[in-house]
Amino acid sequence: MKLARFDNDRLGLVDDDEIIDVSTALDALPALSWPVPAGDWLIRHLEQLRGPIRKAAQSGARTALAGVTLRSPVANPSKIVAAPVNYRKHLEESRADEGINYGGHVRTIDELGVFLKSSTSLVGAGDGVVLSWTERRIDHELELAVIVGSEGYCIARNDARRHIAGYAIGLDMSIRGTEDRSFRKSLDSFTVLGPWLVSADELADCTDLTLTLSVNGQVRQQSSTAHLIWDVPKLIEYASSAYRLYPGDIILTGTPEGVAPVKPGDVMDCRIAGIGSMSVAIR
Repeated sequence: MKLARFDNDRLGLVDDDEIIDVSTALDALPALSWPVPAGDWLIRHLEQLRGPIRKAAQSGARTALAGVTLRSPVANPSKIVAAPVNYRKHLEESRADEGINYGGHVRTIDELGVFLKSSTSLVGAGDGVVLSWTERRIDHELELAVIVGSEGYCIARNDARRHIAGYAIGLDMSIRGTEDRSFRKSLDSFTVLGPWLVSADELADCTDLTLTLSVNGQVRQQSSTAHLIWDVPKLIEYASSAYRLYPGDIILTGTPEGVAPVKPGDVMDCRIAGIGSMSVAIR
C-alpha cells in the first residue's frame, strides 16, 4: 500500500500514475481529546484503517498524480531522528572536502550516535525547499526514511522491524558550518519526505535499495542501502535506547557520497527502488 497526503490534507491511495481519494476512511479514526497522544494519529491507527481505506478506494475520485501537490505523508511526527556519516564513502568525502567539514575533524557514526531534527523542518515533495542562509554552502543529502509504526523504548534489534510502518524517500538538507547538526539541518523545509509512504508489508526488504539523486538532470548521488554502516535495525535499537519512539516518528538513515550544493531554481529528482521517485524544487 502506498499512502499519500495531497493538496489540502487529503488522504490518497497511490495506484500507478493515479491517486485515489480515500479521505472518507479517516472517519474511522478514534476521536481525539486533550492531552493529544504523542506521535501521528493516522500512523498509530494505520492497521485499523486498512479496511476503511480499501472500501473508500472502491468509489474514491481518481486524479493523475501529476495534477496534485504531494505533502509529507506523515503530518505529526513527535521527532525526526537522523544518522550522520552512515556510508563509508560519504565519511571519506566529508573528511577530504573542507567545504563539507568546514575545517573540523569528521567523526564516525560510532562516535557521534544519532541526532534530532526539528519537526517544523518537515515538508513534502510538492512544497519544495526554501533556502535560507544563502551566503553559506547548502547541500542535498538523499536518504532512505523509515517511518515508525508502533511505540517502543529500548527496542531489541531482533524486534526492530515489528515497529516499522513503512518507508519513504527523505532529503536531509544541510547548511555547512560549525554549528551543531540539529541546528543547521533544522531550518524550515530542510526535511523533505515523500512522495508517499510505502507500507512495510509491500517493501519487506530494505537492505539493498538503489538510491539516486539528480540535480537539473545531472546524477550526483547513486548508491545502495547495502552500504549503510549502521543498518535499519541497529538505528532503531540505538535511537530507542535513548528516547521512546512513537508512531509517525521519522528515522533518516544517512546519505551516501555525492553530496553537493544547490541554489534557487534547481530541481532535485530523487528515486529509491521499491518506493518511487519525487521532484523537489529549490526556491
